[in-house]
Amino acid sequence: MNVLLTFPGQGTQRTGMLKDLPAHAAVAAVLAEAEDVLQVPAAEMDTPASLQSTVWTQLCLLTAGVGMARCLAAHDARADAVAGLSIGAYAAAVTAGVLDFADALRLVRLRGELMAQAFPHGYGMTAILGLDRNRLEPLVAQVCTPQQPVYLANFNAPTQIVIAGKLSALAEVSTLALAAGAQAARPVAIHVPSHCPLLADAARSLGEAMQGVAISAPALRYFSASKARELRDPRRIAEDLAQNMATPVRWHETMLLAHANGARLVVEAPPGDVLTRLAQPVFADGMALACDRTRLDSIVAIMRR
Repeated sequence: MNVLLTFPGQGTQRTGMLKDLPAHAAVAAVLAEAEDVLQVPAAEMDTPASLQSTVWTQLCLLTAGVGMARCLAAHDARADAVAGLSIGAYAAAVTAGVLDFADALRLVRLRGELMAQAFPHGYGMTAILGLDRNRLEPLVAQVCTPQQPVYLANFNAPTQIVIAGKLSALAEVSTLALAAGAQAARPVAIHVPSHCPLLADAARSLGEAMQGVAISAPALRYFSASKARELRDPRRIAEDLAQNMATPVRWHETMLLAHANGARLVVEAPPGDVLTRLAQPVFADGMALACDRTRLDSIVAIMRR
C-alpha cells in the first residue's frame, strides 16, 4: 500500500468550500447528485448561514470529500486506502465503494438531524493542546458529573486531544488544563458533543436506519478511526459508521496503523489541512499533502508516481 486518502471532520468547514472544488466534470456530477437528493442548490449548501447547522456542515464535508476523490480518480490518481475523521468516515466509505453516495447523503442528513435534536444548544467541543491523555484525563474526571458532562473525544495527536460536553464543563476543564501547563484550549466549530456517550441514543437510531441501506465490500483498504484498525466486512463498516458519533476518535493510532501497513503518501481531501499537519510527524519518511494547499496537477502527478 502506498497512497492513503483522508477525509476531515467538522471544524474544518468554510464558506464556499463546494464552490472551491476543482472545475471538473466528476465534481459537477457529484454536486448535481447532491442537489437532486437534497433538493437544495449547491450554492446554498455552504453559505455562512447554512454552515451554522451541523446538518449542512456534515453534508458539505461529505460532498466535498466525494467530489475530490472522484476528481482524482478521473485523473487516474487512485488511492490504495481511505480513512475519515468523524463525518469524514462517510466520504471514505463512499470512496471505498461501501456506500452509494445518494444513500450516504440521506444517512448523513439523518445523522446531523439526530445530533442537533439531541443537543440543540449549550454543548460543543474544545481542543486542548499541550497535555497528553495521562495528564488531561484526571482533569476531565474531576469536572464530569451528570449535570456537567464532559468527556475525552478525539485523540488527534499525543498532545492534541479534543473534549466534548456541556459548554460550562468545557470551560472548567480548559481552565484546569491551562493551569496544568496546556499550551491552549480552543473551542472547535462544532455545536454538538460528538464522540462521547451523550450521543449513544442518536447512534442507535442511526444504526436502525443503516440496516435498510445496501452496502458492499470495500474496494480499497478501509481504516476505521474509531477502532484504529482495518475493517473489511461491510456489515462491520456500517456498524462503525453508525456508532462513530458516540465513539472516541483514535486518529493518531489510525495514522500509525496506516504507516505500519505501508502508506507513505497521505492526501487530504478538502477542506483545509488539519489532517495533513497531524500526519506529517507520522509520515516523516513519506509525504503528506492537502488538496486545498496543493495544485491539482501536482497531486495527480505525485499520486501516479
